Amino acid sequence: MNLQDKVVAITGGGQGLGRSMAVYLAHKGAQIAIIDLSQEHMDETKRQVEAAGSKACTYLCNVANEEQVEETFDAIIGQMGGLHGLVNNAGILRDGLLVKVKDGEITKMTLAQWQAVIDVNLTGVFLCGREAAIRMIKHGEGGCIINISSISRSGNMGQTNYSAAKAGVATMAVSWAKELARYGIRANAIAPGFIATEMTSSMKPEALEKMTAGIPLKRMGQPEDIANAVAFLLENDYMSGRVVEVDGGLRL
Repeated sequence: MNLQDKVVAITGGGQGLGRSMAVYLAHKGAQIAIIDLSQEHMDETKRQVEAAGSKACTYLCNVANEEQVEETFDAIIGQMGGLHGLVNNAGILRDGLLVKVKDGEITKMTLAQWQAVIDVNLTGVFLCGREAAIRMIKHGEGGCIINISSISRSGNMGQTNYSAAKAGVATMAVSWAKELARYGIRANAIAPGFIATEMTSSMKPEALEKMTAGIPLKRMGQPEDIANAVAFLLENDYMSGRVVEVDGGLRL
């Protein structure tokens, strides 16, 4: 796919990895549909996209809300004239051990912790992927859907909910690649490792140092490393049904 003037929607596009993807793709000529829950954050991403010489539109949307997702993708088609790519990037964390014993007291991961992550990180990806695919089929130009998974999809301590969701979005991408190929739609997933974001910047220096020491390349990934992988998967028309690990050689 030549990204010049192509419309790419990015969920969670208001900050962090989503903003980095938006700006990176804008430099390649893509027009960006920014989907997020913070108008302030989306406005800043839009400003940076426009500074890169491209067009951006913003859409307030809770990706776990079916009606809002349907309305958002209708609005993208109406306002931007088409949809050629989707990056399912929106996600949240509600980490905790399945059960924890301290001083003889047992605590547990709550159903609310489980459900919040599943709603956004798994159901949200399903809803956005489905609605994007419908509109790509109607538009008749094919497209590409990319789900942001994680190396935690293999299972990670303290992340029962997150790991389950990230495993799910990886396998959904493979399923969609098989189902949607007949319509010229490709689907892939990216599994980032430890990436330097606002979340990791708040960690204690000693924790960051210990985490980085376990990475074969001895550094955390940068948001641009993930954005580069997104661009590659959008541009390479023979990449489909694959989960690309971008983790500096680390695999949990």
